[in-house]
This record gives sequence, structure tokens and C-alpha cells, in this order.
Amino acid sequence: KLGTILEILLYTLSVMYSSGPVNFIGLNSGLLGQLKQSIGFFIGVGCAMLFLFLTLGYVGEAVIPHNWLHYISLVGAVYTFYMAVKMLTASLESTGKAEHQLSFLNGFLIQLFNPKGILVILPVTTIMYPAAKITGVMIFVVSLIISMGAAGAPFVYALAGKFLGDKISNPKWFNYLNKIMAIMLIVTGLGMLRDFIIGMHLL
Repeated sequence: KLGTILEILLYTLSVMYSSGPVNFIGLNSGLLGQLKQSIGFFIGVGCAMLFLFLTLGYVGEAVIPHNWLHYISLVGAVYTFYMAVKMLTASLESTGKAEHQLSFLNGFLIQLFNPKGILVILPVTTIMYPAAKITGVMIFVVSLIISMGAAGAPFVYALAGKFLGDKISNPKWFNYLNKIMAIMLIVTGLGMLRDFIIGMHLL
């Protein structure tokens, strides 16, 4: 059983630490020197994952049928575009620090409507948990550990961004990198929008 739990942790963490909208935003927050101010954002990401894990773990796949995923992709795309616009239009001070700050709600919503997160959770709760005989309170314990790891993903990216930001002395490079991060976020949102369009054609 312990081996199966470790397999679940490795599977979920490997996906969550790959590039995606949440981690792009975390990277950008570190780049702009907002690591401490973004703690609420990281916690929001973890709470959204815990909410989804517990909902699907205890109630089952019926809560989010597969044919709903493309609608979730649409909402995720819209919110991702919104966050990208905020990054593109952010006014940077001479030190390269942005005036806006990421909030708990930003983290919670973007993770809640992140199709990648849901696609990670569905096989874990519907296949891996039953196979490992993870039931009752163990669903909460294992889901909490995974969700803490999920909160750590954008934090790690933010640390990388802070390291990079500390090496930059010219404020104009902050503007360039901020725009690049926003463009990467838009590309991610376009991927979600594509998933929505494909899902609509399959109906």
C-alpha cells in the first residue's frame, strides 16, 4: 500500500510541477519580487486541489463527468486570458516591481478551472485510490499531502523567478520578461480554448 501511495505522489507531483498557467504565474511573481506577497496565491492553489480531491474522492467521478471537461476548459481559458491581460497591463516601478499582487482567490480560481489539474485528479480518485484501498480518512490524508505539493509547485517556480530577477539590474528587462510570461500564459489559454472547441465537436 505504501508503494502505491508513493506511486500516486510521484505521478501527481510530476504533472503538477510541469509547465502550466499556475506555474507560469508563480514564476512571474518571483521575477517581479513578489514571492512573499504571493503566499496567499500558493495556498489558494493548494486549497483548490484539496477541494477537488476530496469532492471527487468521496463523491466520485459523477460530480465532474468527462463531457463537462470542455466547459471547464472554456472557463479556465477565459480566466487564464484575464490573468495574462493583468500581467500585460501591469505597471512596473523603476525597480521592476509590479503594483498588483496575487491573491488567494486568484490561486484558487485558476487551479479550480485548470483542466490539467482535474485530469490529474480523475484517474487518481477513480482508479488509483480504490486500487490502493485508500478509503475513509485516508482519502483526506493522501489528498492533503498531494495538495501541499501542488501549492509548492508555483512556489518553486517563484523561487526560480526570484533568483533570475535578482540577477537583472536594468528595469526594462523586467518589462520584457513580464510580457513573455503573459504571452506564454495566453498560449496556455489558447490550448484550453482548443480543448473546448474539440469537446464541442465531439458532442
